[in-house]
Amino acid sequence: MNLPILDPWYADGLRFTCSTCGNCCTGGPGFVFISKDEIVRLADHLKLSPYDVVDRYCRKLDGQFSLTERRNAHGEYDCVFLKEIPAGEQQGGDGQVHQTRRVCGIYEARPLQCRTWPFWPSNLSSQEAWNNAGRRCHGINQGREFTKDQIQSIRDAADWPANPPTSKTEP
Repeated sequence: MNLPILDPWYADGLRFTCSTCGNCCTGGPGFVFISKDEIVRLADHLKLSPYDVVDRYCRKLDGQFSLTERRNAHGEYDCVFLKEIPAGEQQGGDGQVHQTRRVCGIYEARPLQCRTWPFWPSNLSSQEAWNNAGRRCHGINQGREFTKDQIQSIRDAADWPANPPTSKTEP
C-alpha cells in the first residue's frame, strides 16, 4: 500500500525577519543548549578559554550545557547575553516607543538553537503554534520568505550553516 506524502501546512513557505527585539531571549525559565564546539566558538569570540565560558556562562543539565539566565525587573528570565542598549526614541515591533532596545550580545557566535529560531519543531507543528509564537516574536510573518526546503533545512540543522539564512546580513 502506497500512502500519499502529505506536504506540511507551511508547504507554500513562511515569512520571517529578525527584528532584534530580544523577545526570544527572555520569558519563562528555559534552556539554550550549547554544544562543545559552540562553546569553543563562543570562547574564541569572547577571547576567553572554553573553561572560562563554561564557568561564567553555562550550567550543566543531564550531561549537556545550557547558557545561564538571570531574572530581570519584570520577573522574566533573560539569557545571560541579552543586553539593553540605548536606542534613542524608536518604535519597536510592538508599536510602542522605546528608549532602549534589547539585543544579543553574542549574535555572531550565538548557538544553533538561537540560529534556528523560529523554525523549531514546536513552532512548525501547526499554523496555530506558529501564530502563537508570532505573538511574542514580531519578525514572524514579516519580511523574508523561506521555502519549505529552507525551513526544513534550518529545522533539521545539526551545526551552523556556512551562510545562515536567518542572519541579519543575508539578503
